[in-house]
Amino acid sequence: MSAAAQARPEERAGARPAPRAGARAGRLAGGAAAGAVRVFLVLAALFWLMPTLGLLISSFLSPTDLNKGGWWQALTAPARLTADNYERLLANDTITGALLSTVAIAVPATLLVVALGSFAGYAFAWLEFPGRDWLFLVVVGLLVVPVQVALIPVSELFGAIGLFETTAGVVLFHTAFGLPFAVFLLRNFFAEIPRELLEAARLDGAGELRLFARVVLPLGGPAIASLGIFQFLWVWNDMLVALVFADSANPPITVALQQQVRQFGNNIDVLAPGAFLSMVVPLVVFFAFQRQFVTGVMAGAVK
Repeated sequence: MSAAAQARPEERAGARPAPRAGARAGRLAGGAAAGAVRVFLVLAALFWLMPTLGLLISSFLSPTDLNKGGWWQALTAPARLTADNYERLLANDTITGALLSTVAIAVPATLLVVALGSFAGYAFAWLEFPGRDWLFLVVVGLLVVPVQVALIPVSELFGAIGLFETTAGVVLFHTAFGLPFAVFLLRNFFAEIPRELLEAARLDGAGELRLFARVVLPLGGPAIASLGIFQFLWVWNDMLVALVFADSANPPITVALQQQVRQFGNNIDVLAPGAFLSMVVPLVVFFAFQRQFVTGVMAGAVK
């Protein structure tokens, strides 16, 4: 018994370094793998941002320098960068008018979708009315309807009522096709609000409108913000609907830039700064509210 008792501590003492060495090797392997993943992600991000970087540098190069070589020449000769392209762009009435026209379309289309989607989402989540579930299934089914299907019939309808080639027509089209996703997202988000909270507000004498304004809207802030960002980005970057329904004399920025393409070459001194300027606005909006965007989309997707 004494020999066995003496052998066990020796065996245990001899077995201790192995787990330590294995744990150290595991940590080193895990750190190397994590480092490799970080390096890969950084390289992938740089590769993904390369076109944007090229567009930014091209917008500060003169057409002569761009014809001599690519945008990467500015990396070795930064003195070639100039702001003349932006000065000419801001002096171009067509481009500045197109930016204002885009704002006049994107802002109302976003506000209408957010407002109508909020009311409809609350109704589908908490109000009882006949055919509610079937009607919500119809709304969900509208999510798969492509925009291209409605171009011809809506064009004929707008032409008959005088909305073709008007800002109001473009806003109504974007609102109609943005509402199914808005209702789906906000209904799922509002349905997660605890019923006890709403019942307590009703016991305090709150009506449906006051309950919606004082309780539901503050709690649904992330989803509403994400919806507004999504809708704004879609409308701002849209070209197909604007090309069909917008006023040809005062088109949005996407159509205006497309019209700057010459027959035998690109008007790069206008296209590059105009494209980057049109990109800055949605990027600023997205990065300013990206946390609310992710939170709202994820919250609406788990129901």
